[in-house]
Amino acid sequence: MKIATVLRNDDYTREVEQALKDKLRATKSPCEFVSGPDEHPDMVLSIGGDGTLLEAVHQYGIEPAYVGIHTGHLGFYADWRPDELDEFVERLVQQAEPAIVEYPIVECRITMRDGQVFDKWALNELVLRNASLSTLVACVYINGDELETFRGDGLIVSSPSGSTAYNKAVDGAIVHPSIEAIQLSEIASINNQAYRTINSSLVLPKHHEVELIVMNPEIMIGLDREQAIWKDVRSIACRVGQEKVKFARFKRLTFWSRVRNSFIKG
Repeated sequence: MKIATVLRNDDYTREVEQALKDKLRATKSPCEFVSGPDEHPDMVLSIGGDGTLLEAVHQYGIEPAYVGIHTGHLGFYADWRPDELDEFVERLVQQAEPAIVEYPIVECRITMRDGQVFDKWALNELVLRNASLSTLVACVYINGDELETFRGDGLIVSSPSGSTAYNKAVDGAIVHPSIEAIQLSEIASINNQAYRTINSSLVLPKHHEVELIVMNPEIMIGLDREQAIWKDVRSIACRVGQEKVKFARFKRLTFWSRVRNSFIKG
């Protein structure tokens, strides 16, 4: 098995990585550590936080399976803590076929006013804001039918796993990853006698597409950890992606256990 690691940039995380490699090599298992997507690892170990895991997924793509080891505050994607390395190595060596859990992604198509098209995707969410401090204005269409003209701070299109991230902070629903859906949520929408929005999160099934027709000349698009200013965007179309991100589970920790550990349990 080929294994790659992606680390948060701090000394403690690097110490955890070295300890993990030492323990695994001591077992004389056939596991081989590689670096870089060109070496096509079977498994990617993210050592750090949820941001590190998102970085790993965008670096290595949808082919390998991912495992998270936390070296900071308890996050959502990680199964393991540094004090559990012995148990993790034992299960990694002895459990030839871990349970594979697949999480849907958000598939995005960005169309420019000159006709150029850029295909993007996100494990957590796409965030759309105006590039300046002024109001974002976007016409919202679902399956080609106009829903509303949004005015406010921004819009979020999240995956089920991303429903526990920024989406939750704006009172969106938490959606189980087994439900192949995307969720559209508003950030501080303007609702008065002149302007109205649905002012509620919408959960859309796999066969639905949400299209955002952009009125602002410059916008900020966030795709997971990546943020960039885009000029002259005509529209952004989002749907449930055809592919999924795979996570290797070497111990049972349900989605709702993760929710409880992340948001309720101290």
